[in-house]
Amino acid sequence: MIAAEKMEFEGIERRVSSLRPLALPVDYAAEGELREHRLALVANGAGPRLAAQAVEAACGKWKVDAVISTGFCGGLDPDLSVGQVIAASEIDARESGKRYPAYLPQETNPARACGSIVSMDRVAVSVEEKEALRATGAAAVEMEAAGVAERASCHGIPFYCIRVVSDAAGETMPLDFNLYRTAEGRFQRGAIARAALAKPFRRIPGLLRLRRQSRIASMKLGEFFADCRFF
Repeated sequence: MIAAEKMEFEGIERRVSSLRPLALPVDYAAEGELREHRLALVANGAGPRLAAQAVEAACGKWKVDAVISTGFCGGLDPDLSVGQVIAASEIDARESGKRYPAYLPQETNPARACGSIVSMDRVAVSVEEKEALRATGAAAVEMEAAGVAERASCHGIPFYCIRVVSDAAGETMPLDFNLYRTAEGRFQRGAIARAALAKPFRRIPGLLRLRRQSRIASMKLGEFFADCRFF
């Protein structure tokens, strides 16, 4: 499983047995068992380039049976609420213009939505930006799946994308997080904190709300994977 940040794995980690750290050249890596599968959890920052590096790090260590891009996404479909899990049928890679098909889990889960997901190397900040992306027919937007899908395709590995909504279509982000990324693409937490403190009454409540929603989303994602089969 490839995500951007460790916190996206919190709900999954609660259900993984024998969780232990892994020595990989990424921000975070751990392995354990989920049902009958040996599972690696790898997080390496936001965006397709860092996600692709995470896939390469994992494929360089093991024979990989499948790769799953997972974590948070922004809802584009107004019917998707915070905590809703969505399985991508296709990835619309905005930077390259390519489309990557995605496998769907074998089991039908009533908690799961299904649809196309836009993957782009920036945060969709405003309601207006989300509405423009929704016009493409996509149900949600995220930042890493295009990089994961491209590497999975090159290695001939089955690719899945299972995401959970952390911010709904009608919500604007409390900050333009795109302004606080490094050249590699990682978010600069110190710069984000300073920006929040510059306008605390306006920005801090929004950041706290997003944190609460992200925690809900992470727990829902863990619940989904606990009840889901891929092979």
